[in-house]
Amino acid sequence: MTGLVVCVVVLALTSAYGLVQRRRNGRVRVRVRDEGKRLTAAELGGELGERATLVQFSSAFCAPCRATRRVLGEVAGLVPGVTHLEIDAEAHLDLVRALDILKTPTVLVLDADGRVVRRATGQPRKADVIAALGEAV
Repeated sequence: MTGLVVCVVVLALTSAYGLVQRRRNGRVRVRVRDEGKRLTAAELGGELGERATLVQFSSAFCAPCRATRRVLGEVAGLVPGVTHLEIDAEAHLDLVRALDILKTPTVLVLDADGRVVRRATGQPRKADVIAALGEAV
C-alpha cells in the first residue's frame, strides 16, 4: 500500500512540474540578472539593428530552433530597424556562460544600444516577440 501512495505522489509532483515548465517555455520576460548587460556587435558577430536586435542562441540538433528562426525572421522583416542574429551556442561557449544561457533556443531582445531588455527560453510566440520589441524600441 505504501508503494502505491509513493507512486501516486511522485506522478502528481512530476505532472505539476511538467505543467509549470510547459507554461514557462517560450515566455518572453524580464530577468533581474540581465539588467545592465550590454552586448556589442563584436561579441555577437554581426551588426546591431538600428532600433532593436533579436539574438537567438541555437544548437545543431535543436528542433524548436528552426521554428524560432522562422518566427524571428518574420518579425525582423515586419518591423523596420530590427535585426535577427543567430548564434551557435556550441561555438560561442564563453558568451553562453557570460549570459547564463542554459537551453536552446534562447532569445534575447536588445535595444538599439545593445542592452538586454527581454529574454525567452524555448520557442516564443510571434505576438510575444512583437510585444517585447515594443518595449525595446
